[in-house]
Amino acid sequence: QVQLVESGGGLVQTGGSLRLSCGASGRTISYRAMAWFRQTPGKEREFVAGINWNGITIHYADAANGRFTISRDNAKNTLYLQMNSLKPEDTAVYFCAADDAPPGFGVPQSGYHYWGQGTQVTVSS
Repeated sequence: QVQLVESGGGLVQTGGSLRLSCGASGRTISYRAMAWFRQTPGKEREFVAGINWNGITIHYADAANGRFTISRDNAKNTLYLQMNSLKPEDTAVYFCAADDAPPGFGVPQSGYHYWGQGTQVTVSS
């Protein structure tokens, strides 16, 4: 089992920045693809960014590309999402997720096995 806990959310003005963290406990995340998703009320959870186990492969959703940066520190069992130039439409609950597949170069955009409880990000206009 992998337990994931997000932190770093909050209220920020348009154009501001936040850095989300996702700490893992239980089994290591070092060999797992990881990702950030977000969800707003009434909408499905959407992929934001993903990273393979060693950081070689990274994918971003179009909405995040150029503004968000995903990274990981396997020694600290932690995943990060640096969010810059935030917009009101980035307001959502942000979730981190861990895959359960063997390590590889892929970054899935769905089918993650482990999820955190989410952290709220609110961007005011």
